[in-house]
Amino acid sequence: MHPETHLALHHARAAELRAEADAYRLAAATRRPRDLRTRLGWTLVEVGLRLAAAPKTAAAVP
Repeated sequence: MHPETHLALHHARAAELRAEADAYRLAAATRRPRDLRTRLGWTLVEVGLRLAAAPKTAAAVP
């Protein structure tokens, strides 16, 4: 492959990646911020699972 062809393909792919990144940034900016809500929800699920799990018994002490 000639260097000019390789360079042209590289520039085309770089432009595509920049366009995808811009589209992702715009989509992410329009989404509602749910990060805190999601983290809190999963923390509550984790706490609930720990409470519902059978307690581990300590080894019998003679």
